[in-house]
Amino acid sequence: CILWRNCFYLMINFRDPNVIANPYPHLSELRSHNKPIWHPELQLFLAATHRDANEVLRNKSLGRVYIDKSPQSEWQVFNWLHSDSILDSEPPKHTRLRGLVLKAFNRNRIEALRPVILQITNQLLANIKESKKEFDLIADFAEPLPVKVIAHLLGFPLEDEHFLRPWSQAIVKMYEVNPPIEHQIAAQKASTEFADYVRDLMQKRKVSPSDDLITELAQVQDSGQRLSEQELIATCILLLNAGHEASVNGFGNGMVALLNHLEQKDILFNNPDEYSQTAIEEFLRYDSPLQFFERTAISDLEISGVSIKAGQKVVSLLGSANRDETVFSHAENFDVTRVANPHIGFGAGIHFCLGAPLARMEMSVSLPALLKTFNKLDLVDLPKRRETFSLRGYEKILVSA
Repeated sequence: CILWRNCFYLMINFRDPNVIANPYPHLSELRSHNKPIWHPELQLFLAATHRDANEVLRNKSLGRVYIDKSPQSEWQVFNWLHSDSILDSEPPKHTRLRGLVLKAFNRNRIEALRPVILQITNQLLANIKESKKEFDLIADFAEPLPVKVIAHLLGFPLEDEHFLRPWSQAIVKMYEVNPPIEHQIAAQKASTEFADYVRDLMQKRKVSPSDDLITELAQVQDSGQRLSEQELIATCILLLNAGHEASVNGFGNGMVALLNHLEQKDILFNNPDEYSQTAIEEFLRYDSPLQFFERTAISDLEISGVSIKAGQKVVSLLGSANRDETVFSHAENFDVTRVANPHIGFGAGIHFCLGAPLARMEMSVSLPALLKTFNKLDLVDLPKRRETFSLRGYEKILVSA
């Protein structure tokens, strides 16, 4: 029996439609081993408990080690967009990049976006209310809001906003387990087009500076250090990708959970001001938008008694960690009033999501506004889930108001 369990769960298939549809029973079984588990097919360890997943994110013996994809002629732009980004760098490069970026993308600049977020939210809701009795929570609300906010932040022209989400989605599909060839080709094309677009905009800002983040990132310096052209482009694309993927998927996943739990739905709709903040954190915990975050051992280490050698990979399974019964009371229950909620939906350690404060602000504005505008929402059809595991979300959530 033990052998059967180990063999079955060590070969968990992250591309299996059944696993994608509902990974949580599989993740629960992984947690029952109470230690990182070796996946022979993927050649990496899976850290499923909250303790181990958190340790993977914080242990300095584990790093983001980006290995260039080949052939270089096809992957050149995609490679430097990652090797020159904060997400795929380690100290001292990571320290320099993050320090420079945070001088521009800081708390004051994010807080200054609140009126913009409110204006965009109200306009989207007004458009929905005026024209539709049924609408798509993703396409009509959850998706355009953060894309418009990031576009405003970076100074992208309004008429070009429609390029951003397709470019982003093509690139982030490469973060899935064993992406198919068609996704690889799309990611190469999107990387080149996106980088060329940001480079052109950056050159225009050098001639005509504006009150946007691209202009400020081009000017920011620390002890004489500046962002190189490639680092600036990589940073802008990372901010777009990280700045809206978590918002779209976290909001969508949470709303589906809410609409499927009628008692919790009544609590939140009847008390949006009182429970929106705790509900947002529960959205991020219960069905996490990021599930699979890979790290590489840069020296030998041990996690929960398991020896991991330099060069071996370990995955922090964030969605599993956020359902850990030893950390969260009634972890499988969706509870919008949950107060003790130390989820790691945005990661932890030096790679804690740079866009987390912005994502939280967007949801803190948009969620209560949605609930107050439509005092009743119901699912019209079965929501259409994205066919991805690492970045978990929905393509379409049709609701009636």
